[in-house]
Amino acid sequence: MSRNPVFREGIQIYLIEGHGFSAYCYTLLLLAPLEFLALFLPVLDPQTWIGPANLFKLTSVVTLVLVVYFCLRIANQEFVPWRFLPLKRRLQQEGVAVPDIVSAQFALLGLHGLLFILIAAPLLIWAGAIARASVVSMLLTLCFVLFYAVTCGAWGLFAVTLWERRMENRQIFVRAFFFCAVFASAAFYLPLNPIAFLLSQLEGKEMAPLSLWGWKWSAASVHFLFDVFLLGSGLLVYRWALRREAAA
Repeated sequence: MSRNPVFREGIQIYLIEGHGFSAYCYTLLLLAPLEFLALFLPVLDPQTWIGPANLFKLTSVVTLVLVVYFCLRIANQEFVPWRFLPLKRRLQQEGVAVPDIVSAQFALLGLHGLLFILIAAPLLIWAGAIARASVVSMLLTLCFVLFYAVTCGAWGLFAVTLWERRMENRQIFVRAFFFCAVFASAAFYLPLNPIAFLLSQLEGKEMAPLSLWGWKWSAASVHFLFDVFLLGSGLLVYRWALRREAAA
């Protein structure tokens, strides 16, 4: 992977030059004050905010929303987009293969997700300790956030490939996708929504199963099948967009 030019470019721009640090700082600057206010703002009802597991649940939901949002923006190359070489040049002039670009971009996406997790983990663990949440709940939350960030990030990679020279189009698509996946999905079937599903797992409550054609599917099965479908379809359309760019 260290010889992959796409991977080296991402490391150089985001980590060595520091252009990815703004996303990490935004996450910390939004998450830390919210957690502090939830604990110490006098006007808030203590029973609402620091009752059993409420602080941890609040922090978990905010972490999920922030990490998914900023991973989508990073995948969409919204930070210093002019610093990246065009994909057509990578594919046609430099001869970088489509699988190499896919593996490099997903490696970078996973690396960004891990860095976001490392930034949010101390605050999440602190909230879990105050709320007396179990270690399993903390690990489950961190793994779920990372998985969902990579899953949604695949669609950010699709957007930046399909509309590489149309910044407004991909920005609109990424924000619409984020809203539908993280919020509007609750309107179709509640267990599909990542926030509702995460809260149900933290509370230890079973969500209503899905009855379809005489079969009953558990909420957890439906949720994870949907996540796998979302990740798989995102990968497929991303590879299609790369092949389309290579043939253009």
